[in-house]
Amino acid sequence: MNLDGQEKIVKDANKTIRNYQNPIIDDRIRQWKSGERKEMEDLTDVLITLKDKLINQPELLAKATEEIDRVVGKERLVEESDIGSLNYVKACARESFRLHPMSPFNVPHVATQDTTVAGYFIPKGSHAMLSRYGLGRNPKAWADPLRYDPERHLKDGVEVVLTEHDLRFISFSTGRRGCVAALLGTCMTTMLLARLIQCFTWSPPGNARGIDLTEKEDELVLVSPLTATAVPRLAPHLYPTITN
Repeated sequence: MNLDGQEKIVKDANKTIRNYQNPIIDDRIRQWKSGERKEMEDLTDVLITLKDKLINQPELLAKATEEIDRVVGKERLVEESDIGSLNYVKACARESFRLHPMSPFNVPHVATQDTTVAGYFIPKGSHAMLSRYGLGRNPKAWADPLRYDPERHLKDGVEVVLTEHDLRFISFSTGRRGCVAALLGTCMTTMLLARLIQCFTWSPPGNARGIDLTEKEDELVLVSPLTATAVPRLAPHLYPTITN
């Protein structure tokens, strides 16, 4: 149904957005490959790192691929309406937010009154910052915190969400100062990751046995650039819908 020509308007808008986004994504991948970029800055970098994390654990990538093939199939691309059924894919994204946050600290906040948090006195006017790495890798909150394990986020009958209101890690923050676009961010993250997995078979480059995700000591950045090989796995006619 094409009410008042709205279908064409939406398609034209999507084409404009993709023409803007694709060069940014391509340039970001080039920066990682060349070694020019070594620190994560936003969701694009998180997704690139997550992709390589899955390549190093093919059994996890196989589970995510199987879920997408079962829910969506290979005759169309992942759509927003599929997100609720892609629990394993969302668990992979959630685990990446926990283990590899896009920044080491949260946005600073100022205490509006004297308060005590976890036994520490914080005077009014103090600037407080939460360590994203400290929360996500806290052994008191997470078993084997340095291991990438999406299944730690799966619970029977419970839909996986990327937000974390208990602050065991920070994705979109929480409370009155939380991100107002958490739902949009969740949708974009899940859609991008799901389509990367659905559309391509991923492997280490050349004859490499894996992708080096070693972090520099005391810097929280990677030693080596991120590179991977992608082979299309869907029918050719599906790919133009991504770039046109």
